Amino acid sequence: MTATQHPGERDAPGDGTAPEPADWAAWVEDQCSLIAATGRWRAPRDFDAAGHVGRYAPVPGDVPDRDVVSFASNDYLGLSQHPAGRAAAIAAVERWGTGSGAARLIVGARPVHRELEHELAAWRGCEAAVLFPTGFAANLGALTTFAPPGTRLLSDELNHASIIDGARLSRADVGVYRHHDLDHLASLLHGTRRAVIVTDSVFSMDGDVADLDALAELAARHGALLVIDEAHAVLGPTLDVAAHDGAAILRVGTLSKTLGALGGFVAGTRRATELLVNRARSYIFTTASTPADAAAALANLRVLRAPEGDALVARLRANVDRVAPGHPSPIVPIVVGDEDDAVEAAAAMLDRGFLVPAIRPPTVPLGSSRLRITLSAAHDDAQIDGLLAALGDLGLGA
Repeated sequence: MTATQHPGERDAPGDGTAPEPADWAAWVEDQCSLIAATGRWRAPRDFDAAGHVGRYAPVPGDVPDRDVVSFASNDYLGLSQHPAGRAAAIAAVERWGTGSGAARLIVGARPVHRELEHELAAWRGCEAAVLFPTGFAANLGALTTFAPPGTRLLSDELNHASIIDGARLSRADVGVYRHHDLDHLASLLHGTRRAVIVTDSVFSMDGDVADLDALAELAARHGALLVIDEAHAVLGPTLDVAAHDGAAILRVGTLSKTLGALGGFVAGTRRATELLVNRARSYIFTTASTPADAAAALANLRVLRAPEGDALVARLRANVDRVAPGHPSPIVPIVVGDEDDAVEAAAAMLDRGFLVPAIRPPTVPLGSSRLRITLSAAHDDAQIDGLLAALGDLGLGA
């Protein structure tokens, strides 16, 4: 096999006859074996739950089924179980059915999509918003539309995979700046004619936050567009777009975390969102969000913007402070280091009735495998007490 061949691909015979076709079954087996050999084979496990408590099912050969409290979900405010959202989803199914049937530009648009976009824009302090079926698709659409060839696209080194993939697909000149290093970012911006800066506001594996005001000021100074992925920003950081009048800003968000539904959106100026509708392939060529998802997100957004939402955010803030006082987000990592040690720690937590996943390479760098705790307003005091006791038993702490 030559250096450019894939596993299972055979050399052409020397007599000029056609090569034998690739053995795809052998290639698939080889790739699966390579993953398994590194100890990183993964498979989904069923979690039979409505909320954070339920029956956790193993894969064959794993531990028996057990009841657990999940500290793994991104349902930060517990809104996936809110009666208003559930009722809205049921009503949407009764009115429009289970699917939208087509892309928005064909015949997939429903009144609830536009109503949700209007309220998302108001929530984010922007002129308009445009829905995507997932947050991943929203980042792909934003970056491929606003960072075409000839653009300098600068990305924080710890940005989410959807940003990394959007940068690759954009065909822009991509530069990666050191995490939180604004001096490094400024040096990469020097001399650029057309630049886009993209950052998570809350970084999904460490739970730390970007300095959005400083980034907006830097973007304005260099005439750059700032794209902010606010997927995990339930506790902040916040950005007053109006206070940065000289900066061009797009705000990317999800409906699946803070709002407890499914989907993504990009908010910005009206013309920017109209450009996305006409250019973003991940909007144009995909079926619209289900009416139920859009209706649930709209109902839950109204809960969030009411006094009940303030109380849920305060409850979440209190839960975070019990585990990691002053930590800026609901994502609390406990860095273990070694992969096997992290997996063993997660198994030990499961033995104690708590689902806290081990995160390891390639998701995080080598030597930084960790337990990733995600907290919710839906966790009660007894569940937090149990989590802290289990971590203490293992000699772990945030």
